[in-house]
Amino acid sequence: MEILWWSTLFFFFIFKTSTLKIITPGDFIKDGGETLESENGTFEMGFFSPGSSNNRYVGIWYKFSNTTVVWVANREAPVSDNNGVLTFDNNGILTLFNETNGVVWYTNPNTSRTPHEPVLQLFDSGNLVVKEKNEDDSKNFFWESFDFPSDNFLPGMKIGINLITGFEYYISSWKSSDDPSQGQYSLRIDPHGQPQVVLKKGSETVYRAGSWDGHYLSARKPDDNPIPLYSYNFVVNENEIYFKSELKNSSFISRYTIDPSGLMQRFIWNQMKNEWQVFSTAQADGCSTYGLCGSYASCKSGRFPLCTCLEGFKPKSSMNTSDGCSRTTELGCSGDGFLKQRRLALPDTSKAWANGSMNLKACEEFCVKNCACTAYANLDVTKGSGCLVWLDELIDITEFSQDVQPLYIRLPTSEL
Repeated sequence: MEILWWSTLFFFFIFKTSTLKIITPGDFIKDGGETLESENGTFEMGFFSPGSSNNRYVGIWYKFSNTTVVWVANREAPVSDNNGVLTFDNNGILTLFNETNGVVWYTNPNTSRTPHEPVLQLFDSGNLVVKEKNEDDSKNFFWESFDFPSDNFLPGMKIGINLITGFEYYISSWKSSDDPSQGQYSLRIDPHGQPQVVLKKGSETVYRAGSWDGHYLSARKPDDNPIPLYSYNFVVNENEIYFKSELKNSSFISRYTIDPSGLMQRFIWNQMKNEWQVFSTAQADGCSTYGLCGSYASCKSGRFPLCTCLEGFKPKSSMNTSDGCSRTTELGCSGDGFLKQRRLALPDTSKAWANGSMNLKACEEFCVKNCACTAYANLDVTKGSGCLVWLDELIDITEFSQDVQPLYIRLPTSEL
């Protein structure tokens, strides 16, 4: 099915008279005047008005689809008229001024260094950067828009947390089609336990893509589409935690979005039809709602009821299958065993514990000795290594029709 993204349906105001490749001190981007273009012409930056709004914003859009805005600078501080100007101030800070020369928005450099010859450049990736002239090492950039995403997760972007500074990278929805300010939904990393990708509505988790298992995000169905569209990188160390994706085939143009209702979709540009087409939808089935079935129960799309207790567990309520399940027989700690499940997604890992150096046998032994342990699995399924241990009730479990990574659930020997 082909679906156009919500923003392509807006009436959209963009005015320009000329195009620039870079901006240096003394240059301006005026509303109704210049735009900044990436080297290969894929992306363009300038002033626009979304939907039926008369407010003016500085944004980045695809030049071949200029109603598809992928980033907004002043999303929380619109300009009320057509007199905005974007330029460098005397300190080399990129600044958006209004008609009275008041500061509407400015870049907050990620370093205490001061640029001597600052340059503003829009890369072919869609990343807008402030850098020193002739400096191409991204580690030395003063500021970049990829550190402050809007509602589009572009190839090369990352979501995560800098554990040294506490700075968080996340994707957030627009409030509405007329208002690009931050909406209710955000895609981010939950750093607790074993870090995982989650969608939040305010502070509440409403969808969980899961933790990284070496192959894919473990809470979702493995991508069975034959097109190897993306490569992924999930980094967890003492300095930072982040998830990043890159396009394997540069001929594809693709983006991942959150719309104002929280719907997450990946789109590919169809050059033959000159339109965006849906490649995948995160909330594609009835099991996408976080914790829908409660503890110790699995959700399977197309099954009635959706929620069923795991083997060795019974419903807490005969009236509501979403209330979760409890053990048929309580654990005795010593003498318990494990039931191997091959078609269950890994449960919520926010209260799990991980060790990358342990093998599966050592993981089982660790779980046996810890009476709080409820399940274990490999941390990296591609290498068959590492240990992931759950130390609380198992929640948010999807059941698939095909085998996935084994999950070993603790049960009394009488239930095995």
